[in-house]
Amino acid sequence: MSKVQALKVTLILLLTNLRSISSSPDNHRYNVGDYVPLFVNKVGPLNNPSETYQYNELPFCLPDPVVPKKESLGEVLSGDRLTNALYKLNFREDKIAETLCHKKLEGDDVAKFRDAVMNDFYYQMYYDDLPFWGFVGKIEDSWTLEGTTKYFLFKHVQFDVLYNGNQVIEVHAFSDPDQVVDITEDVEIDVKFTYSVIWNATSAAFETRMDRYSRASSLPVHQQIHWFSFINSIIIIVLLMGLLTLLFMRRLKNDLTMSTIGDDEEEDKEVGWKYIHGDVFRFPQNKSLFCAVMGTGAQLLTLVCCLFVLVCLGVLYPYNRGTLCTAIVTLYSLTSVVAGYTSASFYCQFAQTGWERSVLLAGIMYAGPLFVIGSILNVVAVSYGATAALPFSTIMAIILIYAFLTIPLLALGGVIGYLFRSEFYAPCATKRYPREIPPVAWYRKTPCQMFLGGFLSFSAIALELQHIYASLWGYKIFIVPSILFVMFIILILLTAILSVGLTYIQLSVEDHEWWWRSVLCGGSVAIFMFAYSIYFYARSNMSGLLQLSFVMGYNACICYAFFLMLGTIGFYSSLTFVRYIYRAVKSE
Repeated sequence: MSKVQALKVTLILLLTNLRSISSSPDNHRYNVGDYVPLFVNKVGPLNNPSETYQYNELPFCLPDPVVPKKESLGEVLSGDRLTNALYKLNFREDKIAETLCHKKLEGDDVAKFRDAVMNDFYYQMYYDDLPFWGFVGKIEDSWTLEGTTKYFLFKHVQFDVLYNGNQVIEVHAFSDPDQVVDITEDVEIDVKFTYSVIWNATSAAFETRMDRYSRASSLPVHQQIHWFSFINSIIIIVLLMGLLTLLFMRRLKNDLTMSTIGDDEEEDKEVGWKYIHGDVFRFPQNKSLFCAVMGTGAQLLTLVCCLFVLVCLGVLYPYNRGTLCTAIVTLYSLTSVVAGYTSASFYCQFAQTGWERSVLLAGIMYAGPLFVIGSILNVVAVSYGATAALPFSTIMAIILIYAFLTIPLLALGGVIGYLFRSEFYAPCATKRYPREIPPVAWYRKTPCQMFLGGFLSFSAIALELQHIYASLWGYKIFIVPSILFVMFIILILLTAILSVGLTYIQLSVEDHEWWWRSVLCGGSVAIFMFAYSIYFYARSNMSGLLQLSFVMGYNACICYAFFLMLGTIGFYSSLTFVRYIYRAVKSE
């Protein structure tokens, strides 16, 4: 009999352990009555997405003690500051008018809440890793002769939670407009904060529960805009390719024919670009800087491609807390080997010594300006007390990652590039002394060509860029990853086509200094992108020094990255084209 009882006890313990293993916050599976983690995150004005503060900055009901959640590097960089909460939303347990706390609001507390209501403050929470939002209070304008404005604080919150089986699918927070307290005057108020929890079943699958956060991008009007932007870009590409074929390639074919079979007199009269065959492959000035630009551009292009791969694999998705920032920091460190290899191998095609300087410049080409802008923005955020301010520990972590991961990989890439260096392929020999460049008209100079190249590329992505900025500086996701990837490929194709065309125009007027100009013309679309960000900010409801600083600062970093990437693509496209046309010319 004792053996039977022992067996029963063992089975009971085993079933209890299996039950606890099968239901936990780690696998997002719960049994009825199980604790589901809820964290409060931050508060901030609706119109300023970057201006967020910790939840306990407002005198809400807080637990004792307040325990911050351990956060990843990406969560801290995203401005998340999660802490525990007094709300208890156990799985599938309804609650009606549950008392959260009784709180006596002093005059200063009332003033804080009133300022928050005046600025349309919202709060953000996370329930089972699902973000949701709610408003702090409301404003009512009186229609009396005095025209006074009343400010009210919501004192009741209703949580509507949808579940499927043993998993949480969706959560919303609603404030009852009838359960409010007047906070117009700075007087002491006794407030009873309450909340309700309503559970309802749904047939939605757990795997698709994050789709609703990008639902705005699937609305018919936005789908039409996406398709219109896509068709507009395709039309521009077709027109440019047709123009390139008719005006450039046809003339180029005639030039190649004359340069091969014509006499010298006719050749001097017709073929301008052949004059400079002895100068067109002359190495550019500031070789180290040029190679650093190539290395950094290749690194950032690799980083963007890796991000698209992670999106396709489902690793990156909307509101996956801090994952995007973590991925960017990690990929930037790992792809630094690409920057070192590209800059060193390209430099060693020009000279056998001095490649170390180009690798060093590649290490600070993007990280340097990013560090300066980030430091300025961090000072502004600290002065405001915003969650965007990075703690000292996070700053030290970033410095250590750069010092012990990014720099060694950068040096490793440089050494590999030096060891596997190759000779620079030039179909034509370079003369000892450079040929004098004849004066050209104003519309053939660098600023005009940059404007032309940048404007045509920008016109193809302007509509989609509006959605990108609205997603970056808003609360809804208006972009579709597949469309974004297609537009990125279209932008690369446009950059390559325009760079080739503009380089041919430059060579036809006997201007052999095309190396740097191809970079400037290829990356000039980034200037238009930054100008459009200023226009976007001016038309939005955003305001304040902090929000202005973050919009301008981060957009400058993003546009600078695109300048380096597209400038690299523009140069390599032009280099391939120049090698092709001069390889076809019979050397004299």
